[in-house]
Amino acid sequence: MSELTHFDEHGQAHMVNVGAKDETHRVAVAEGTIQMAPATFELIASGSAKKGDVIGIARVAAIMASKKTAELVPLCHPIALTRVAVDFELLRETSSVRCTATCECCGKTGVEMEALTAVQVGLLTVYDMCKAVDRGMVMTDIRLLEKAGGKSGHWLRKD
Repeated sequence: MSELTHFDEHGQAHMVNVGAKDETHRVAVAEGTIQMAPATFELIASGSAKKGDVIGIARVAAIMASKKTAELVPLCHPIALTRVAVDFELLRETSSVRCTATCECCGKTGVEMEALTAVQVGLLTVYDMCKAVDRGMVMTDIRLLEKAGGKSGHWLRKD
């Protein structure tokens, strides 16, 4: 395993210096799922949730969150994202919703944290909009699926 890059030689936290890195096209894809009661799933699927279009609002929240990652995660660099796409898949058989976020930039550091943040906030928004009818929802399997660009090249989840 590589060394942890957010600590200096004295063990102090620091923001990694990316100044000497080349700018490359970078992409990251992350996903996560929120499981819920079947009745809650039906509210979302039918578009009849009291607070409105759950998926549409969660998509906008996820995109907004990706742009604010550096404000939320202390040692992340602010990144000029060139594309953020967020998709939701309704999984009726498990009464769950899967969120997938793809983030892209041309820059000196990757966009994995932006994709993961988008997924988390997208799922949190689903929870927020439906908590009045189902406080037992569970967010699970939030994970990076793929990253490309930069010195470390292409990485793809194998499980």
